[in-house]
Formats: sequence, structure tokens, C-alpha cells
Amino acid sequence: MTLVSNEQAAIVRTERGLTIAGTRITIYDVMDYVTEHYPSKFIRAMLDLTEEQVAAALSYIDSNRAEVEAEYNLVVKEAEELRQYYEEQNRERIARIAAKPPKPGTEAIRAKLKAEKAKLASRA
Repeated sequence: MTLVSNEQAAIVRTERGLTIAGTRITIYDVMDYVTEHYPSKFIRAMLDLTEEQVAAALSYIDSNRAEVEAEYNLVVKEAEELRQYYEEQNRERIARIAAKPPKPGTEAIRAKLKAEKAKLASRA
């Protein structure tokens, strides 16, 4: 592991990439929220981080914006390629599962889910 930021809540490079020291949270996880313009308080709550950890991550992102965005874009691209690969590999299996009848006793929850989906679709 290589130290990349300050001593308190450092950013380190691990096999997963740039990571907040002492956690499994990567800078790319934080970038998911930053790119959607979420406030730091929300990021902190969603990723279960301390204020110092979020501040260190945001500071690192701001200080190294070009490098972080380039790596983030690569991570997002690779994740999408993997998603497509596994979707293709499991297409038949997913179709078989979708074709199965629902389990007995789940009718009420399925009806509620269907109603919620319809409500959401009508808003869009």
C-alpha cells in the first residue's frame, strides 16, 4: 500500500485502486456521489464514513481532479463491460427464471410491487 494523502484520513492505493485508509471504500465510490452532486453529509451517511474521511476524499479528488476522473471513467467503463458480459453469459438463465411462476404466498407483495411500478411509470 502506498500513502497518497495526509496522516489522519489518508487515501492509499490498494489492489482495488485509490482507497480511503482503514476502509474498503474507494475514491471511485465517492465519485459516484460527487458526479451526481450529492452533499458531503449525504456521502458520509451513505458510505458510513467520518467527516474527516469524507473531507480527505473530497480534498484528494479536488487536488487531483484530472487523474481521479480519468481513473474513475476507466473503472465505470470496465464495470459496464463486466455487467454486459455477465448479462450475456446468463441471458438464458435469466429468461428461465423470469418465465417461472411466482412462488405461492407472494401474490400480495407482487401486486403491491406492480402497483408501485405503475405509479412510478406514470410520473415519468
